[in-house]
Amino acid sequence: MTVVPLVIFAAAILAQARHPDRRLPIVLVAAGLALLALALGGGRAQAVLAALPWDVLIILAALGVVSRVLALSHVFTRLAVVTTRGIGASPALLVPVASASMFVISGLVNNITALVLVLPVVITILQLSGTTERHLRWTIGSLLVACNLGGAATPIGDFPAVLLLGAGAMEFVAYLRLALPTATAGLVLFLGIVVAVVQPARGVPVDVLRRRITVAVVEGLHDRIRLQRRLLVPALLALGSMLAAWTLVPPRVGVPVHLIAWLGAGLLVFFLGSRGRAVVMEGVDVEATLFIFGLLVMVGAVRETGLFTTLAGALQALPLPPAGHLALFVGVAAVSTGFFSAGPSMAALLEVAAPLVNQLGADAVYIGLAFGVCAGSSLFLTAATSGPLAQSMVERAGLTDVAGRRLQFSFLSFVPVGLVGFAIILTVGIGAALIISGRVGS
Repeated sequence: MTVVPLVIFAAAILAQARHPDRRLPIVLVAAGLALLALALGGGRAQAVLAALPWDVLIILAALGVVSRVLALSHVFTRLAVVTTRGIGASPALLVPVASASMFVISGLVNNITALVLVLPVVITILQLSGTTERHLRWTIGSLLVACNLGGAATPIGDFPAVLLLGAGAMEFVAYLRLALPTATAGLVLFLGIVVAVVQPARGVPVDVLRRRITVAVVEGLHDRIRLQRRLLVPALLALGSMLAAWTLVPPRVGVPVHLIAWLGAGLLVFFLGSRGRAVVMEGVDVEATLFIFGLLVMVGAVRETGLFTTLAGALQALPLPPAGHLALFVGVAAVSTGFFSAGPSMAALLEVAAPLVNQLGADAVYIGLAFGVCAGSSLFLTAATSGPLAQSMVERAGLTDVAGRRLQFSFLSFVPVGLVGFAIILTVGIGAALIISGRVGS
């Protein structure tokens, strides 16, 4: 079978990583060319479209609607103000508390929404209470690592986890039972090292009066932002109903996960009445949906060439014990994600993972893959969509240190944080996968 779809896929992945601002047109054009090459080479182009996991796109769209309503309710903004008051705008407490908050929020809504909700409050605290280059680097960097871990902690937190759920690779309860403790352990280890060893707040001047003023200003800035219960209650009921159905409805009943998401979001939009249409238009990320669609089309075209089966066979043929195969697979997922981002890596490696399941077990392979992708997402600032967004938000804020010097949060600034996060998440992910497989020490 023609290798042209593979060449197109590789070129598109490299191009979108190099030009993230043009990633959507690059991927969409490449997807069309891959299908054309497959058809001209005698492949089954129509079968690729028929086999697309449309349920994944439905889940992502439904969760986007629920996330949008939660954001409009201002519940996270009010929680941020309460948290600021609770820690007294302490620079030392800001890193662990803000990171833990980001972890929880990212498990319920997508990473971009979580960052947009939490980061502005954190930036305001840094502006008012004072910061340093080192404190800024580890504060924002820790938020990004916690954001990635929170997304991996639940089946609805981010695209890689949703892809596992929607593709039927893992059930909701099984993923949550295995991934949540693993992600929590990763967060605790990461924050423990950051707080105890790095000590980001070391060197930040202690000014009690300035901290009190910071709390007062944050409360004042958000004083007019009221909790919208008319939005919050329906959104919580919809999300709670979806989670309950995913958890309690047994698979043998035959109700697919995407249908539950569809009904939950549909009922929410219905109860919102006249605001429902606007919520749908704002909540569904069209760019992200089309980008994922293009990726899945290209992966499907490459799958038709038999490449993924060949790669899986080559991995299994290596003179390693099963535990070595599993650890190597997770490591490859982490490194490839670091360079090519989470979406392309997860979509492609999920195909490679399928033949390994018979040897190593579905739960071990897929949990390992999820945390390999999570580790890679934390390696570089460009490895996840939230990284460039955070960089842009910090730049627009024009932060300065106590001496008035302009501070920056750049690709190089994030490298030390990324290396620590990468090492911890990869270690925890490989360890969890080996424990699940029951092959530790084999």
